[in-house]
Amino acid sequence: MNPDLDLGLERIIRAPRATVWRAWTEPSRLERWWVPAPSRCRVDRLDLRPGGAFVTRLTNDGAEYVPHMDACFLAVDELERIVFTNAIDSAWRPVSPAPIVMTATITLNDHPDGTDYRIVVQHRDPEARAHHEKLGFAEGWGMVTGQLAALTEGVR
Repeated sequence: MNPDLDLGLERIIRAPRATVWRAWTEPSRLERWWVPAPSRCRVDRLDLRPGGAFVTRLTNDGAEYVPHMDACFLAVDELERIVFTNAIDSAWRPVSPAPIVMTATITLNDHPDGTDYRIVVQHRDPEARAHHEKLGFAEGWGMVTGQLAALTEGVR
């Protein structure tokens, strides 16, 4: 991780790695934690393979779902790593999404207490990193990681 360009988060999730993986790879589970509550998520496309689509919508009022993420998976290593970017949309078109362009790497490793869950979000320059941090990276990604933990720690 490059501290000038990247933001990261790490948490031990007290659930088996396979359970955390399923929460990332099954649309009905991903919808339950992917956006900060009380917002809700709908998964339109989740094609977990390099080049596959990652498209979600969200609602803040329970009525209208609006676009949230239109991204492309770059790498998917079963039970170990997911890498996606929103710099390329699900149709493989270069885009400049608001509020930030990023590439995110999620890694899962075994831990005596469950799963060592790590996120590294890469940015193109220090200004983009600072902007993402100011927008609330730690709070937002921290909240959804907490929601992921709550979901998976309750499943055995």
